[in-house]
Amino acid sequence: MTAAAALGHLPEWNLADLYAAPDSPEFAADMKRGEELSRAFAEKYRGRLAALSGAELAQALKEYEALSDLLGRTGSYAQLYYVGDTTDPKRGQFYGNTSAKLTEISTLLLFFELELNRIEDAALEKAMEVPALAHYRPWIENLRKEKPYQLDDKLEELFLEKSQTSAAAFNRLFDETMASLRFQVGDELLSLEPTLNLMQSPDEAKRKAGAEALAATFRENLRLFTLITNTLAKDKDISDRWRGFKDIADARHLSNRVEPEVVAALVEAARAAYPKLSHRYYRMKAKWLGKDKLMHWDRNAPLPAEDTREVPWAEAKDIVLKAYGEFAPEMEKIAATFFARNWIDAPTRPGKAPGAFAHPTVPSAHPYVLLNYLGKTRDVMTLAHELGHGVHQVLAAGQGALMASTPLTLAETASVFGEMLTFQALLGKTTEPKKRKILLASKVEDMINTVVRQIAFYTFERKVHMARKEGELTPEQIGEIWMSVQAESLGDAIEFGEGYDTYWTYIPHFIHSPFYVYAYAFGDCLVNSLYARYRESEQGFQEKYFAMLKAGGTKHHSELLKPFGLDAADPKFWDKGLSVISGMIDELEAMEG
Repeated sequence: MTAAAALGHLPEWNLADLYAAPDSPEFAADMKRGEELSRAFAEKYRGRLAALSGAELAQALKEYEALSDLLGRTGSYAQLYYVGDTTDPKRGQFYGNTSAKLTEISTLLLFFELELNRIEDAALEKAMEVPALAHYRPWIENLRKEKPYQLDDKLEELFLEKSQTSAAAFNRLFDETMASLRFQVGDELLSLEPTLNLMQSPDEAKRKAGAEALAATFRENLRLFTLITNTLAKDKDISDRWRGFKDIADARHLSNRVEPEVVAALVEAARAAYPKLSHRYYRMKAKWLGKDKLMHWDRNAPLPAEDTREVPWAEAKDIVLKAYGEFAPEMEKIAATFFARNWIDAPTRPGKAPGAFAHPTVPSAHPYVLLNYLGKTRDVMTLAHELGHGVHQVLAAGQGALMASTPLTLAETASVFGEMLTFQALLGKTTEPKKRKILLASKVEDMINTVVRQIAFYTFERKVHMARKEGELTPEQIGEIWMSVQAESLGDAIEFGEGYDTYWTYIPHFIHSPFYVYAYAFGDCLVNSLYARYRESEQGFQEKYFAMLKAGGTKHHSELLKPFGLDAADPKFWDKGLSVISGMIDELEAMEG
């Protein structure tokens, strides 16, 4: 029985809900209409915003929001079509041409937010006495936070247009290169996802072969990935300098609507907890596997007696939907729509983008989920994670194109909560001690990967970007930084084999979204506290949770967490979240005795 047959039918998404095909008349018509409406909008409003009444300004925002939805629909389709096979030249050409045209159209609309931010505070506050404009207050207040870092119109236009040949171009180069890489494992040439999957094999020889194949191919392409990293770090440094950001991560904190000191407290708490989390756990795992130390390819190895069978797609679907339904029937109903209407692309394919994501598209459409499902328990958890995003995106869509988008920190909360529901549902049904131990260990590993690994990644990025300010970095220098943060975060129970110093090359977040990674740790620690509140009192929790998701980007994290009695600005808050992980490791240690 082949692996594919064992998994059952894996769905591929139906993008026809957006457009039937890249050459469909509807797509061309929407691109044309988007350009025409954008030109008309600019002619109508450019240079006149300060003179508009509250009602007129509300009308302008309504038109701007409609344009955001229309243009976002075409851009979403181009991206989703492209990631289906990033090695296909025709898809690449379509994506590139669409992106270029959308950037061109965006320059017509660039004036609007810049000009809106130049209106005096008192005048804008007076205008917002009109209810139709007050509706957009959360978006306007978020926009005002960016005011100190905005440049004049012409410079902003140049930055936007040049992004096509700078950051966006290097992002695409990374994606297409990574999708085209092949890894020699024995007689097979594998793409990235199946090779990474070998690291979870119960057979150590396969894990080692996969690890060595990764290192060999990464080494062959090291110069290119080093060039991409150097270029993007320098590009960001130039942008930050022109805009006046003081710290290398300040732009990310601003877009996440989170205070730098809150992130610093999270990072400090997580790094201080490394010894009682990852260091302690991996020493236990080494003992379980009968080793003095784990090689780096053993880190995600299954435990002895762990059920390593492939989980069929139908079973994975059932597990996640039942877990969601036990929490809230509405949550199950929304998630089930993703399966029923082919909003999920699950199989691995040559050229398909690696990893997983949930794309919100636009409020007038619906989200799509991309997976590379190979039937591992972690793949089931990834399904739960991405559906958490999807449910959140569906619920937030009611806020409209300008306010539905949620800062990354809170977006990751919904996805990690979906994982937690799935894990707790499985744990609640497991009474046999050995199975409970394996399930608990699996969750601890996931949490270590979400908190410890991601904070280590954030530390790595900070060191790379700081070092890049002093000049271009060699592959060896980047590798040394990588190895130092890995040693600090994983501890003395992990031994790094030859070639591990190249593993920084394949992490897409470093390329696409600098400093994104701390959002995972933020979400995990937050969910630990949130779930504890749920267990303390289920009465009314679901309603408050759904209200939080439906708020989209209209509220600051402090407002959203207040109904739960939680405060991320409290330095002790992060210790509570981290203590949940250490508590699970305590339970595993007790099982040893």
